[in-house]
Amino acid sequence: MLYKHILRPILFRAAGGDAEAIHEFTLTILALLGRLPLPAMRDPSLEYTLFGVRFPNRVGLAAGMDKNGVAIPAWAAMGFGHVEVGTVTWRAQPGNPRPRLFRLPQHEALINRMGFNNASSSALAARLKALGSPPIPVGVSLGKSKVTPLEQATDDYCASFRTLYDCGSYFAINVSSPNTPGLRSLQDRAQLGGLLAALQMINTRISHARHSPPKPLLVKIAPDLSDPAISELLEVCAEHGVSGLIATNTTLDRAGVAGHLRAGEAGGLSGRPLAGRALEVVRFIRREAGPGLPIIGVGGIFTPDDALRMREAGADLIQIYTGLIYEGPGAVRRIARALA
Repeated sequence: MLYKHILRPILFRAAGGDAEAIHEFTLTILALLGRLPLPAMRDPSLEYTLFGVRFPNRVGLAAGMDKNGVAIPAWAAMGFGHVEVGTVTWRAQPGNPRPRLFRLPQHEALINRMGFNNASSSALAARLKALGSPPIPVGVSLGKSKVTPLEQATDDYCASFRTLYDCGSYFAINVSSPNTPGLRSLQDRAQLGGLLAALQMINTRISHARHSPPKPLLVKIAPDLSDPAISELLEVCAEHGVSGLIATNTTLDRAGVAGHLRAGEAGGLSGRPLAGRALEVVRFIRREAGPGLPIIGVGGIFTPDDALRMREAGADLIQIYTGLIYEGPGAVRRIARALA
């Protein structure tokens, strides 16, 4: 209540309402707090193991909130059971021109066209190695550099994967962001198959050399895919031994915010308007793939009830982003306990 009725209105009005400026300010504060000896949330009754990784609880921070991995200890202290950093690219890039992040408070939604702004996979690797053993599992979301031609996308992903191999508990292959031109075409059978084959070749080679298990590779998909396209994507993932799916990324659909003055902004929509479609996609994947395929459910999760609906749809873990912005940090522990 304190966050929603006092702190959130102050933050939303600060910096002239510049959502990205407040985001950066918040990350700076969390990075400073992370230098303190903050305890991570630990409750054995909440723990869960998926694709060989032991998670303190089922709630994770979605990619995009902490692209450069600057505040991992603070996220752990907040109660998250894992954090997905990135999306990171092989080359450092500034992302799209500002403004590129917009709040739609009456719809509890965000539109972003950030464009994978990050300091590069090498910079992220250096930061994560300096952190040492993280307090919670760290997933790494990999994307394509904007300047890299689509026909060279595989080389780009592979370079980042090699560089960050020792730093990630799992790796998310982001081929579904709407904010890098052409990226979503990598969800097509031929292109996705080639990308996954190359990544798994690296994965197998390194794991065999070290006599260690391969890293879990997950594919993050768009909510705007048709059911037949999802079915085809599932076939490709099965052929290449993918460890799981993350469903879903942001959407280009604007039906849930029709009439809002920001509805015409380019970029991906997240938050409450995405909830229904995200549930549909997770249910479809679970029905098609059966009980064995791990699914991380993302999209429109704000409350324990939202999280429980996503679990009932078939998600093993859930991630939040927009829900954290609108509900505040207290939502993390409430959701984690509800999913015990």
